[in-house]
Amino acid sequence: MKHALLALGVVLPLLSACGGENQRLVQNDEYGDWRNGRARNRPQGATAGIVVFGVDKDREAREAAATGGGSGLSVNAYLWRATLDTLSFMPLASADPFGGTIITEWYSPPSANGERFRAQAYVLGRQLRSDGVRVQVFRQTLDRGQWVDSPVSPSTNADLEDKVLARARELRSQSASR
Repeated sequence: MKHALLALGVVLPLLSACGGENQRLVQNDEYGDWRNGRARNRPQGATAGIVVFGVDKDREAREAAATGGGSGLSVNAYLWRATLDTLSFMPLASADPFGGTIITEWYSPPSANGERFRAQAYVLGRQLRSDGVRVQVFRQTLDRGQWVDSPVSPSTNADLEDKVLARARELRSQSASR
């Protein structure tokens, strides 16, 4: 612990200066009217400062407006719709457009006896990007009356992601041509 504090030797004096008698209010005109919490001569639309550990709400609002934020979705609408379309052959268990999560029920293809599949898809953001969707497929096989987890080919997940992305591009081009 002592070594960790020594490594932070530069930070500790700064932190100790933040409390007690060292606190004072800045009262010059450069910082505006400090009594009422207003800053003079600040350009219109400027944010309150640098975002260190948090979310820049102004930036989020600008991005939402640029990407058609009126949709009510917290994720990209094209990726969301494309994911639902791509997984539509499986029964839907739940869909959360604000969290970007789609979960299907178990599905047994007619051609696969003793085998069933389930999928979880995650739409990861508001932008239409190739890394904006993740699909994970689960597989079980029937073994002596019990469903047993079985491995899924890694290419299965990637193939479904590619189909979602292709459908999202198709949906975007259709909406642009209108």
